[in-house]
Amino acid sequence: MSQPQEATPPPLHSVSVAGVVVREDGRLLAIRRADNGTWELPGGILELDEAPEAGVTREVLEETGIHVEVDELTGVYKNMVRGVVALVFRCKPSGGVERTSSESTAVSWLTPDEVSERMTEVYAVRLLDALDGNGPHVRSHDGKHLIPAG
Repeated sequence: MSQPQEATPPPLHSVSVAGVVVREDGRLLAIRRADNGTWELPGGILELDEAPEAGVTREVLEETGIHVEVDELTGVYKNMVRGVVALVFRCKPSGGVERTSSESTAVSWLTPDEVSERMTEVYAVRLLDALDGNGPHVRSHDGKHLIPAG
């Protein structure tokens, strides 16, 4: 006879989407979050009935006022502490006017150097990965630092 096995609850993960919006002059769209003041990519939680590309388009517009066309998936990032999997897409702006929202206190077009200065490593790498053309990248982090693959 086999031993009864205890049921293991399924893992709980949240899926978010974010847009690396690249302007023709190479500047990148970023927001300063209203809740914690950090600079990040525009993005948020994917709705249950929403395709990833539709979700990133919606989130960028809601947080920045900018309409985008999605080009490609450039990375998949997992916050190992919070159980959040982020899908990051490179996009190009297609209209709209920059504005803040209830989720952002600033919207700015940054150079890659400014991204590295203003964002923590785990968010800056998402922008820089989207620019290198070698994606999609798959990375994990603990909320503050990247975890080496292996």
